[in-house]
Amino acid sequence: MSSFPVLLVDQIKVLLGALCIVGLYSVLYKENKIYRFFEHMFLGLAAGYSLVALWKDTLYEQWWLPMTGRLTETGTVDAPGYWLFALLLPIGLMAYTVFSKRHNWMSRIPIGMILGLWSGQQVQIYWNKFGPQILNSIKPIVPTGTDGFFQQSAYDFVNGAVVTKPDASLILSRIYMSEVINNMIFLVTLLSALAYFLFSIDLRGKAATGFNKLGRWMLMIGFGAIFGSTVMARFALVIDRIGFVIVDTFEAFTRGPG
Repeated sequence: MSSFPVLLVDQIKVLLGALCIVGLYSVLYKENKIYRFFEHMFLGLAAGYSLVALWKDTLYEQWWLPMTGRLTETGTVDAPGYWLFALLLPIGLMAYTVFSKRHNWMSRIPIGMILGLWSGQQVQIYWNKFGPQILNSIKPIVPTGTDGFFQQSAYDFVNGAVVTKPDASLILSRIYMSEVINNMIFLVTLLSALAYFLFSIDLRGKAATGFNKLGRWMLMIGFGAIFGSTVMARFALVIDRIGFVIVDTFEAFTRGPG
């Protein structure tokens, strides 16, 4: 096959991709039929891709192979099949009875099982996610290093190579004043943010109300930083798509065969 048909196919693919991007972003002007067309096309492609991914990445790997056994390159089974996994098929099919007015009550069985298993897993997931954060919130505020304001380096450069100092473990175990200040800022931020959610206690006095107000400001600063990073992430996606529409399309139609 010559390079010209291949180049033509690449140009058509790039052009279709650029048209799809422009059609989807046309919603920024107003709701229109072009956007609706590309939206439905995207949802249809996503639904088809999800069905293939559901079988290939989930059902086949986590249900079919454990049930039937894994085949080796020579065609023999290297693991026995657990045919009790076949009981999951009718349970899963019960979920689709939600579309039947007469038998939709059966869909509650797999939903209840999933919710029960999910609820039990969430206890472990919750601790795995927030447990380390709770433990890391315990910060030392008493300095133990008196030989400087900042932590000393535990490494030296000798002839371009990194060499660990003999007392590196002692240096790293010390708490210097710079770290104490950082820990104090962290603890004030943490405690003031938690104090903002003390709705069951009537806060009185300038100190208590001021600390509560400080927590509100800290929360607003945190939310603002999250919102700003979200906006920048969206801009990064837009810049990438605009670059594809302009740069990739231009390069696809300006390079010659070869």
